[in-house]
Amino acid sequence: MQFWEFANPRVFMGWTARVVPWTFGLAAATLAVGLVWGFFFTPDDFRQGSTVKIIYLHVPSAFMAINAWMMMLVASLIWLIRRHHVSALAAKAAAPVGITMTLIALFTGAIWGQPMWGTWWVWDPRLTSFLILFLFYLGYIALWTAIEDPDTAADLTSVLCLVGSVFALLSRYAVLFWNQGLHQGASLSLDAEENISDVFWVPLVVSITGFVLLFVALVLYRTRTEIGARRLYALTLRERMA
Repeated sequence: MQFWEFANPRVFMGWTARVVPWTFGLAAATLAVGLVWGFFFTPDDFRQGSTVKIIYLHVPSAFMAINAWMMMLVASLIWLIRRHHVSALAAKAAAPVGITMTLIALFTGAIWGQPMWGTWWVWDPRLTSFLILFLFYLGYIALWTAIEDPDTAADLTSVLCLVGSVFALLSRYAVLFWNQGLHQGASLSLDAEENISDVFWVPLVVSITGFVLLFVALVLYRTRTEIGARRLYALTLRERMA
C-alpha cells in the first residue's frame, strides 16, 4: 500500500480508529512518568532552585507549539500542491492543539521568568516572535471559522500558514540571529557544554515524548472529527441542491 492510500478518508478513518486509543494511552503513561519524575525526583538547581522544574512543562509545550505550526505548514503545502482534503483538515485539526501549547508555554514562561528576571515579560526577540506566533494561531483559527466554503478556507489558511512559518522559525532560532535578550539558550543541545545536566535531561526528554504523543493523538482524533463534519457538510449541500 502506498503512503497516500493511508490518507484516503475511508482508509484513514479505519486505521486511526485502532491507533488513536493506544496513542492516548502511551501519551498518558509517558507524561505521567516524565512529569512525576521531573517534579518530584530531581534535585533543585544550584542557581534557580525548585523554579527550574517548570522546565518539564515549559520546554515541551514550547517545542510542540513551534512544531505544530511546522506540521500545519507541511499539511498546507500538500493541500496547495496535491489538493488532498485530509491534509487540509489535519492542518485545521492541529491549530487548536497548537494554540493551547502556545498558551501553556507563554504562561509557564511568565511564571519561570518572574523570579529569574524580576518581571513577568520582556520584549526579548524569542518571546516577541513567540507572541506573534500565538496571534497567527488566532488568525488561522478565525479564518477557518469566517469562511463557509471549505476549499476556499483551506486555500486562504494555507497561505496564512506559509507567512506565519517565518515567526515559528524565529521563535526557535531567534537567539542565533540576535545575541541579545534575557531568554536562556537551548535546554537540549548537541553541545555538551550547553546541554543541561543528565539528571534534568532524561526526564525532560520523557516529558517531551509524552507531549509529542499527546499532540499526535489529539490531531488524529480531531482530524477524524473534521472528516465527519466535512461529510455532513457535503450531505447538507446535496439536500439543498436537490
